Amino acid sequence: MATHKPQIRIYITIQHQFPHSPLPFILQNNKIIRQEMLLHSPIPFNPPLGKPTRPHQRHVAVSATSTFSISDESLSSRGFTFHRTIDNLNLDCLNTVFAAVGFPRRDVEKIRVALEHTDAVLWVEYEKTRKPVAFARATGDGVFNAIIWDVVVDPSFQGIGLGKAVMERLVTELAEKGISNIALYSEPRVMGFYRPLGFVADPDGIRGMVYSRKSKKI
Repeated sequence: MATHKPQIRIYITIQHQFPHSPLPFILQNNKIIRQEMLLHSPIPFNPPLGKPTRPHQRHVAVSATSTFSISDESLSSRGFTFHRTIDNLNLDCLNTVFAAVGFPRRDVEKIRVALEHTDAVLWVEYEKTRKPVAFARATGDGVFNAIIWDVVVDPSFQGIGLGKAVMERLVTELAEKGISNIALYSEPRVMGFYRPLGFVADPDGIRGMVYSRKSKKI
């Protein structure tokens, strides 16, 4: 009997300068073939059983068949360490990275709550300072859909492949869980970063919408 490879479709919503006027974009994993095509993932996976645990309670094993542009060993030799839980993550330092890339500074306790309700998290620690220098996380239902949030790299460490390394591993983890729809928000100016990772805009004419809390005129 013929077997079928899992199909993965990655959706991206491009976020403009103002959060209530987004343009949706969709990315396809690994390669941009055609916007209307579903990608066939080369990554074998088994759908999770039961309720998924939170990232600070579990350890994730990435498939040995996964290939990344920069290996863990290469990054380790340069003083960087990957983490897949929020253990030892300094939230004040993470907040500083958020602010450095233009995100609004957030309440640290609210960051903690958000991370406790996050399904997958991946961050990079610079060993010399013990501080986070790259970060991304994903929320979702653990089966069908996921949204990637807060993709950041400390400006002092940009341009050396950390953002790509984080995204490759996060998408791989989601794919190995069997998640077929992956979305994120992106400003138009950084679309060039996501496209080589396999993300495309508006495939099949699909566009995203967000709820806008504009006051109604009376």
